Amino acid sequence: MYFDKLKLHYPTPMKTTRRDWVRAAGVAGAVSVVPAKAGTPKAEPSAAALLEVFAKRQSVRKYKSDPVPDEHVRMILDAARRAPTCMNEQPWKFLVVRKKETIERMRKQTVEMITKVVDGRLAHQLNVSQKDLDNRNEAIARTEGYFTAPVYVVVLVDKECQCGVEYMKQDGTLAAGYLMLAARALGYGTVYLTDGVPEQVSREVLNIPPRYQRICMTPIGVPDPWPPMKAKKKLEELIAYEQIT
Repeated sequence: MYFDKLKLHYPTPMKTTRRDWVRAAGVAGAVSVVPAKAGTPKAEPSAAALLEVFAKRQSVRKYKSDPVPDEHVRMILDAARRAPTCMNEQPWKFLVVRKKETIERMRKQTVEMITKVVDGRLAHQLNVSQKDLDNRNEAIARTEGYFTAPVYVVVLVDKECQCGVEYMKQDGTLAAGYLMLAARALGYGTVYLTDGVPEQVSREVLNIPPRYQRICMTPIGVPDPWPPMKAKKKLEELIAYEQIT
């Protein structure tokens, strides 16, 4: 399994650097490794922590500006490409966006569009309460927060693949899930964005060709801060054996 390659030894505070961790992982394509610095995210120490990674994954809506090294992005996407796929078509394309001016264009257009939609809804209300206004401002602030990360990945699928668009969408969603788990294993936050960043905005700003269907877009970065963990339903509430009654 992919995560078997991420059996990273517990580092000693003074001697072991992130370079040593990545070398120990033996992941193809992880080159030009940057040594760890104070404040950088902590990678999970071993593959035995895989199940804990599932439990720790959260949706993050605000990030620090700390850079994400290229080798970490490669490791994350290398995990994403190993997701299950119809007929091994592997229809995905991962569009990585780092340029600040490009991110700013997406931020500006998204905020304008979200603001227009929210204000349009309020305009049709007879009475606008303070709570309505607070919700409006919260929605705009949340949108602004999406664009505080240093790197973004747009998960796309090729509509010309043999399995058909509906199956391609499922493949793309699985790849996005793998991506987010791998990012969390390395100490980064993500969030699965669909209408949070309208497809029209990403398609126009990033000049995405028509043959590619967008599945989602996610920031990758150090959370500012990690949000509180939300309660999940108990496992017993979700399991049925043999039949559902």
